[in-house]
Order: sequence, then structure tokens, then C-alpha cells
Amino acid sequence: QVQLQESGPGLVKPSQTLSLACTVSGGSILTNKYYWSWIRQSPGKGLEWMGAISYSGSTTYNPYLKSRTSISRDTSKNQFTLRLSSVTPEDTAVFYCARGVYYQDYVDYWGQGTQVTVSS
Repeated sequence: QVQLQESGPGLVKPSQTLSLACTVSGGSILTNKYYWSWIRQSPGKGLEWMGAISYSGSTTYNPYLKSRTSISRDTSKNQFTLRLSSVTPEDTAVFYCARGVYYQDYVDYWGQGTQVTVSS
């Protein structure tokens, strides 16, 4: 079974960069059937797709967040990372990593999520 686990600090100060890692086990992030997404959930906006990185390392982003979002990977660790810069309290959310299935607009595995609060 594929498992995804988010990790990173739960508290970030305004204007700083939020950084979270997703470690994947039971499958390789290099498998060409899948892409790897970050999704967040907040009371004000609900579920919001942030961006994704493909098996080849190419990235796509939510246009509303693109200017502040960067997704990268470390294939040696089977891990991909989210960075969200210039955060504000409105970025407070539960952040999830997830595996997406190509051509189906669908995710088949989710991490359990991690709460990140932006506050001074």
C-alpha cells in the first residue's frame, strides 16, 4: 500500500516561508502513472488544490497561488516538498499531500494532513 506522510513545522510567522515535506512509501514518485499534489483545507476556502509535481519533475500550480508556491522533490528520499512564501494568517490550513492519477482528475491516496498555523 502507498502511504504519504506530511512533515514540517506547525507554526509559521507572517511573511516567512512555509515548508512541508511529503514522504512517500510503498511506491515511487518516479512512477509515470501518477503525479504528486499539495492540497489545503481551511474554513474560509474549503479544499484548495495548490499544485503538483509529475514523475518527471515538471510542476503546475494553482494560478491564485503560483507566485508564492514552489514544489520540488528529492528522489533519493522519495519525497516532495511544498514551499509557500510570504505567508499570512489567511494561509492557516490543514495541508495534505496526495497522489493523483493521470487523466482522471482524481486522487487515490492522501496523507493524514498536518495543521499549519500562521501567527506571530
